[in-house]
Amino acid sequence: MTAAQHTPRIVENQPPQALTQLQIVWRDEQDTERFAQQLAAQPQLRNAYVTLHGDLGAGKTTLVRHWLRALGVQGRIKSPTYAVVEPHEAGALSIWHFDFYRFDDPREWEDAGFRDIFASPGLKLAEWPEKAAAVTPVADIAIHIEAIDDAQRQVTLKAGTPVGCAVLEAFRA
Repeated sequence: MTAAQHTPRIVENQPPQALTQLQIVWRDEQDTERFAQQLAAQPQLRNAYVTLHGDLGAGKTTLVRHWLRALGVQGRIKSPTYAVVEPHEAGALSIWHFDFYRFDDPREWEDAGFRDIFASPGLKLAEWPEKAAAVTPVADIAIHIEAIDDAQRQVTLKAGTPVGCAVLEAFRA
């Protein structure tokens, strides 16, 4: 046996654990808007997949509308509930807002060209992502929104990729 096998290391340098979850509270819609502005300022999210989770009325579409406005989207921002996806442009940035609430058949994925959308650059935002979980990639960030009362929301961000971890670290800084 060598000396290295007999002598344990005195100091172990472990890489720091990346921040994989962050919790915040939005006290009102202005907090939601400020949060959306912070998201829009994150360059890592320009080519990310972000999922939005929460009950009906939790504030998922409201967050998306504020986020798209903060990115510079002009004009009407519709909910994609019936269309399943609404495309947007903010300068050179392509953005797709999905609502998989009515998504029932995985064949729709191929028929609608969603595979091509997810393979292309741009920001992809998905409400009700669990309905399409079998065909979508791992989310960079999953945003879980829970209503505390009529105005306040408990928000949990979960990173699913290194991009997501970097975004959460930026929020902590």
